[in-house]
Amino acid sequence: MAIINFGGTKEEVVTRKEFTMARARQTLKRETLAIIGYGVQGPAQALNLRDNGFNVIVGQRSKAPAISDGWVPGKTLFDIEEAVRRGTIVQLLVSDAAQRQIWPVVKANLQPGAALCFSHGFSIAYSKQTGVVPPKNVDVILVAPKGSGTSVRRNFLTGAGINSSFAVGQDATGRAKERCLAVGIGIGSGYLFPTTFQREVFSDLTGERGVLMGALAGVMEAQYDVLRAHGHSPSEAFNETVEELTQSLIRLVDENGMDWMYANCSATAQRGALDWKPRFKKAVLPVFKDLYQRVKTGKECARVLSSCGKPNYQQQLTKELNVIGNSEMWQAGKAVRALRPKEPARAIVQGTKGVAGRGQN
Repeated sequence: MAIINFGGTKEEVVTRKEFTMARARQTLKRETLAIIGYGVQGPAQALNLRDNGFNVIVGQRSKAPAISDGWVPGKTLFDIEEAVRRGTIVQLLVSDAAQRQIWPVVKANLQPGAALCFSHGFSIAYSKQTGVVPPKNVDVILVAPKGSGTSVRRNFLTGAGINSSFAVGQDATGRAKERCLAVGIGIGSGYLFPTTFQREVFSDLTGERGVLMGALAGVMEAQYDVLRAHGHSPSEAFNETVEELTQSLIRLVDENGMDWMYANCSATAQRGALDWKPRFKKAVLPVFKDLYQRVKTGKECARVLSSCGKPNYQQQLTKELNVIGNSEMWQAGKAVRALRPKEPARAIVQGTKGVAGRGQN
């Protein structure tokens, strides 16, 4: 592992240079990787592994989506039971609630010495609630990409990759870590960092409900509503709330960090951001503390299992998503996206690098 300094704290990570694709292929050359589930993560990981030359099969009840991606029934596409029987590394990529439902079938068909691979620590970390307790004769490993399936596939095609965490929960064969890292490199991870099943799920559930999705959507709606209430047009409110963030500022954060983004904004924007950042942190810190405790104590797990496991969940989900999609804010967003230029504007000045405070608005 490489030792990297992350803001003064040293961590061990695994890069592609240390664990090469050639090593991953050698490690898994006699393995059959069975992807169970073809919904969110399944297609991306299956296609990335296939494109990288690994022996991959898919286990899925509804086969049409997999067939459209070139998986062949009876050859590379099977029912879940058969795919688990054939797999030496079984990647359980159905939703967390569905994992609890299909676990008896998976457990009954696991072969001794197989590796059971997860992309989320949920089922294992909350095993008392999910009932997912693997037998002692299989490896239990985790490779968790830090992005949606769409991003995992898109970044793979560009060569960038999505960073992933990894963990070994049970080493029955003595090869669990090697298999784990090989899968991580095989799906195209940018680099891999160690965790545990519990730490992965605690951080993941907090992040999804917090900054990554829940907080982001809530803060956007709040600002948009205030601007609209004070007479600003939908276009102005949306551009100042969402468009500038997603099309400009967040890209600067991605390039070189938050300070880099601040340095490349106007002096007025810098001063306002620096003055208001502490107030926003003070306001939301209690919410994040409560959120983490709910995750840690299993209350969020119980909510997921009770809600997502209902027979009518998809219909209810559609209703809730439609409320968001049909709101004025996101209808305005649809109109704004349609007005984006189809071709990039011609660059007039080339080679300009960001200079702190160069803007004066």
